[in-house]
Amino acid sequence: MNYLFTICGRAGSKGLENKNVSDFNGIPLVYYTLAAIKLVIERLNEAGHKCEVVLNTDSEELVRIVNNQSKLPVLHIEREEKLAGDRVAKVTVIKDTLLKSQKHWEIEFDYVIDLDITSPLRTVKNVMDAIRKKEENKQADVVYSLSKARKNPYFNMAKRVGNFYEKVIHAKYISRQETPEVFDMNASIYVYEPKALICKEASTFFNSKADAIIMKDTAVLDIDCEEDKNLMEILAHYYFFEKFDDYKEVYKYAKVLGV
Repeated sequence: MNYLFTICGRAGSKGLENKNVSDFNGIPLVYYTLAAIKLVIERLNEAGHKCEVVLNTDSEELVRIVNNQSKLPVLHIEREEKLAGDRVAKVTVIKDTLLKSQKHWEIEFDYVIDLDITSPLRTVKNVMDAIRKKEENKQADVVYSLSKARKNPYFNMAKRVGNFYEKVIHAKYISRQETPEVFDMNASIYVYEPKALICKEASTFFNSKADAIIMKDTAVLDIDCEEDKNLMEILAHYYFFEKFDDYKEVYKYAKVLGV
């Protein structure tokens, strides 16, 4: 099997300035993604699979940071200007990455695994679980990571309508335990079917034929502002890296990537 690992990060950020090139607990944020990929590839290579890694970005600084490590070869694909805006679906960027990677290596990939830069707290098992689920569920266009939601639109989420606020869904449940179970899309791990990436409409990609793995909700907080990043660093340093060997494994490898 041929596996393509993608890392996609554009220059700049509206929420947290230059977050893709920032540090996380004193280590370049992207090194956590690189460390997870390297450790997963070691498992896949042992099973005889072929793996390649590609970075799609328009950030020279991100390219420099990735190139400062030599333990994991990474192909850089310059992001086209038309794909660099914040109104471009990430699925579209990954599709472009897949097409250019297949042309570069002159091979067809069986799976495309995208790991988000701004999700540093994930384990090798998380990624392998997603890959295995996609291998088992041949009908799925994508397997992606979810977390159990702490709020439920059927019960305790509201929206503004004119001068007032009302429930997102006008349901009559009297307790959250009665409501349908809902999940947060935590934007950490995606395992794509290449044919679906090429053919499926980006805006509706996750509306059908999507399977999932469930991750710890406290391990994934989308880093969109400085407060998010500070909270995640505290959780990582004082909880996940202290108490869980599988999170510590990725952290320890990320520390030595640039050495």
